[in-house]
Amino acid sequence: MATVEITAQNFKETIEKEGITILDFWAEWCGPCQRFGPIFERASEQNPGVTFGKVDTEANQELAAALRIQSIPTIMFFRDGVLLERVSGLIGEGEIKDLVTKAEALDMDAVRTQIAEAQAQAQQQ
Repeated sequence: MATVEITAQNFKETIEKEGITILDFWAEWCGPCQRFGPIFERASEQNPGVTFGKVDTEANQELAAALRIQSIPTIMFFRDGVLLERVSGLIGEGEIKDLVTKAEALDMDAVRTQIAEAQAQAQQQ
């Protein structure tokens, strides 16, 4: 599956859909981003059931700021609307595969329960 362009307009609907979504936050001028691009593209071809999206941080500065993107490339892994992992810097295809496998193995009901408990505890403090 080819990567899709993610903007502020389609970000929420993209990450909230069922399944795994991996987003690459990048910029044209970024050398490491240019080296990571082909790795990300190959990973998207090897994982047809996963949504791979690219967010141009220059064209989507408000979205990048809202997500506190401070260095690029930054990769964010979502499943069913829940942010599972955030990695800054270059990673290889093997690392992407490992993170996809880890995300697939999660019991998302248990993850949501843990999130709700953490939020309730934070509100009590």
